Amino acid sequence: MYILLVDDNEELLYSLEKILRNEKYSVDSVSNIEDAYQKIDYKNYNLIILDWILEDGNGVEFLKKIREDGFTTPVMMLSSKNEALDKAKALNLGADDYLEKPFSNIELLARVKAILRREFNQKKPVIAIKGVKLDSVKREVEVDGKKITLSLKEFELLELLMLNADMVLTKYQILQHISRDFDTLKGSNIVEAHIKNLRKKIKKDIIETVRGVGYIIKKN
Repeated sequence: MYILLVDDNEELLYSLEKILRNEKYSVDSVSNIEDAYQKIDYKNYNLIILDWILEDGNGVEFLKKIREDGFTTPVMMLSSKNEALDKAKALNLGADDYLEKPFSNIELLARVKAILRREFNQKKPVIAIKGVKLDSVKREVEVDGKKITLSLKEFELLELLMLNADMVLTKYQILQHISRDFDTLKGSNIVEAHIKNLRKKIKKDIIETVRGVGYIIKKN
């Protein structure tokens, strides 16, 4: 699961990153609206945690704009505002939840899990692209109707690429996803190794290399 944090409080960002990563979520963080736009244009997130007031604008206006643009990613608003009208405004503009500062870590995680669970239940757990079918619930993969056996890392890698079909994922992004100990693996060829093994098992030219950047699976 991918979560984007948008807040200009460095201390809070650090704390939220630590809490969420301890729960095995993949987390990106930015401190302003401009960078948030760039992130959502480049990557599909399962949840955006968004502060009301940011260094370059208003989080609610950002929420309004992305909803108008057709982004359906769940958004949790964070704010020190506690008036009912403010909460209603955020929810009416498309926020999925509203959490008032200060909040407890337990409450934050409970809200996050509830939103992600709701989103997951609304989506089909099976992805099929070019004869490759991945079932994220059963943890099974079929190629042209025949089951293949993948290691945990290979499955996570294929799931990542298929969930982000038509988007180029960098080696850095992939390594962050499949490794819990990224700092010790900088400069290693672990991503290339998993891609090589995955291609051998799938036996289809579904994973494309984008030279100097990373990898992509295209829907068509």
